[in-house]
Amino acid sequence: MSRRIARDSAYKLIFEYLFRKERDELTLDVICADPGITQADKQYIQTVYDGVIAHFSELTELISSCTTGFNPERIFKPDLAALLLASYEMKYMDDIPTPVSVSEVLELVKNYSTEKSASFVNGVLAGVIKKLEA
Repeated sequence: MSRRIARDSAYKLIFEYLFRKERDELTLDVICADPGITQADKQYIQTVYDGVIAHFSELTELISSCTTGFNPERIFKPDLAALLLASYEMKYMDDIPTPVSVSEVLELVKNYSTEKSASFVNGVLAGVIKKLEA
């Protein structure tokens, strides 16, 4: 499995978390049971999923501070899941370059969200990057 597919799996878990507001061990187990998944990818998925949950309030506050007129409850859930994933990677995973996080998340948004979502997510992430660099 590639990192791109592992990121897609983490995105789906985060998306599910936005609705359930709790960690879903069953879904995580099903995803990680895929025979094509490597141990490194399994570790990435678990790290990102658990990290987003652990830092959920902090990450949503960071995202909210970079949007005008959009509190996190108003952000389209597929876009919010992507923003949480990218924000977590940029803030807590030094081994992933910021441009890679942004690029990969924009691909997810293009696949799972609306036509206008990519530009919205890109703009919010530009603000997140500025805040993290400050």
